[in-house]
Amino acid sequence: MFFEIIFKADKNQPNVVGIKMPHFFIKSQNVQNNKISICDKENYTHIAKSLRIKIGENILLIDENQVQYEGKVNDITSKEIIVDINKKYPSERFLKFELYLAQSPLRSDAQNIIIEKATELGVTGIYPIFTDNCVLKKSVIEQKISKWQKIMYESSKQCERANIPTCFELTTIKELIENKSFDRIYAFTERRAKFKLKEELAKFPINNNEKILVIIGPEGGFSKEEFEYFENSNKLKTLTLGDLILRAETAVITALGNIVL
Repeated sequence: MFFEIIFKADKNQPNVVGIKMPHFFIKSQNVQNNKISICDKENYTHIAKSLRIKIGENILLIDENQVQYEGKVNDITSKEIIVDINKKYPSERFLKFELYLAQSPLRSDAQNIIIEKATELGVTGIYPIFTDNCVLKKSVIEQKISKWQKIMYESSKQCERANIPTCFELTTIKELIENKSFDRIYAFTERRAKFKLKEELAKFPINNNEKILVIIGPEGGFSKEEFEYFENSNKLKTLTLGDLILRAETAVITALGNIVL
């Protein structure tokens, strides 16, 4: 699933069918006189060494102000790449509301897929939550956060996002709900919830600029104590994704996909 499907099309966006230009994040301070200087080590190495982009080839760049630049490589030196700007415009590749995922981390491959797909689906940030049935130790999760942030960065480039989401520090469900402010919190508890996500969204469509938190539990499900916390809290709604029981990674993609589509 790609952002071309999720986000509203913009007449200013590139529309060359079948051609995908490499996409990189830059700083606006490197844009001067209709040219862009790429001299940071990571971007330079990726463009010049890994992709081996040549002079005359096209490239997509975006700055921290979400301004998209379509350009052509003018020169490549031993330390710098110069790009001539052909066109610039505000990017539309972002959600019009803030979408956060609170999720109990899974083992490596499954968790990496969740991080990647959540990024493609437009999340503003991901909160790793330590639940009673979490399959990973706290120390393991804490060591992996920087890796997950790197996956989010690379995935943002691949799907041409206008911004890069954040992987936050490890927390708990209670700490997150009690200490952070959200307009809506949806906890997905398949065996306990009475209402479906589709019914909820049909009745209460999401408005621009809302902050939405989606909570997905571990593969073994939430504990009795966590279910009781959900049922006693007036800050959230417990929902289901349907009659089927989904694996945790499938539940994440299904929940986020239904919200953003």
